[in-house]
Amino acid sequence: MTSNTKIVLRKKANKNGLYPIAIRITKNRKSTYHYIGHYIPLKDWDEKNLRVKKSNPNFLQLNNLIYTRLQEANKNLLQLQSNNLDLSVNQIKKEIYSNIKSRTFYEVAQKYLKELELNKKMAQLSADRVRVNHVINFHRSKQLSFEEIDELFLRGFKVYLKNKLSLSQRSIVNNLIVIRTIYNRAIKIGIVDRKLYPFGADKIRIKIPEAQKIGLTINEIKAFESAKNLTKEEKHAQNVWLFSFYFAGIRIADLLKIRWSDIFDDRLHYTMNKNSKVLSLKLPKKAGTILKYYKPFQKQMDDFIFPELKLADYSSPEDVYAKTKTATKNINFHLKQVAEKSKIKKKVTMHIARHSFGHISEDKIPIQMLQKLYRHSSLTTTINYQSNFIHKDADEALESVVDF
Repeated sequence: MTSNTKIVLRKKANKNGLYPIAIRITKNRKSTYHYIGHYIPLKDWDEKNLRVKKSNPNFLQLNNLIYTRLQEANKNLLQLQSNNLDLSVNQIKKEIYSNIKSRTFYEVAQKYLKELELNKKMAQLSADRVRVNHVINFHRSKQLSFEEIDELFLRGFKVYLKNKLSLSQRSIVNNLIVIRTIYNRAIKIGIVDRKLYPFGADKIRIKIPEAQKIGLTINEIKAFESAKNLTKEEKHAQNVWLFSFYFAGIRIADLLKIRWSDIFDDRLHYTMNKNSKVLSLKLPKKAGTILKYYKPFQKQMDDFIFPELKLADYSSPEDVYAKTKTATKNINFHLKQVAEKSKIKKKVTMHIARHSFGHISEDKIPIQMLQKLYRHSSLTTTINYQSNFIHKDADEALESVVDF
């Protein structure tokens, strides 16, 4: 079977006047083409050396891609030739590319997102789907190979996220983390060579920026607890926030799933959605008062304590996630009104119930116990989190110098 492959620039332009790069497969003077998904101006093609000229801003990525795709095709063609099969040129093309795995960033990303869906990680799925789309929109094509995702690409992507989409530094980091996760998967399944990995100490470093975590003080929480003239919706928002706070800042996605059957022996027993940790905590008296408020609405033991998920289709993770997201938005809206009536100037949301517990506990509770209360998998995570609220040593050191 006499056959060969060659990289070429096809001479038929698209509507934008750009020409497609393709791999030509030839047997007995008959040819067929496999397009690699990229177009360039005719002036940027080096016909003699069969590569993209330096005049093209993406010449390095494109030439790396051309080399990789040609190597793949030749490897599979050699395998066919060793089997001594008498195939037509179209059959050769079909055999060559049936042996090549899905290799674009988009294809691997879709498999990653599907896994999140199957594992019912709906919050992460919602966030990471947007981040994958950011990459595709930046590249303006789903035909993005891993060879093209180099340091230059990632630096340009960071600029795009900051200037075009106005994302915060933390959001930019989250986007890079998703790319890194998907790239590592591609390495593991043999789609891209590890030597091309664009992340690392001397390449693109991912450093999570420090964020200021602000919680309410004891006096502010007392004011929040005693807020007067609340509407029905505001009272509910107040109850939900305080119930979370009384249990060391239970995340709202977990809190709304708590059922009456989870309360027994004067304790709350629940499983944390984020890391599947099981926890049993003594019921504080203040939390018991909140439960009495909702007791008249209980119809059976497995009812939800709070109403937001009572009409959710629990067989649909998408519906549960959507209703949780809507509930969070509504509760946060009413928390703003409660804060105003409490004369609290800080922004009060469900998220800072956890920060408030951390702020008040400071160094009063042993770090191992805080790890259990926060449901952290790592003690290091607890230490780093709690360091946001422990200022006593620094305050005393400062006063020792300036208080004279």
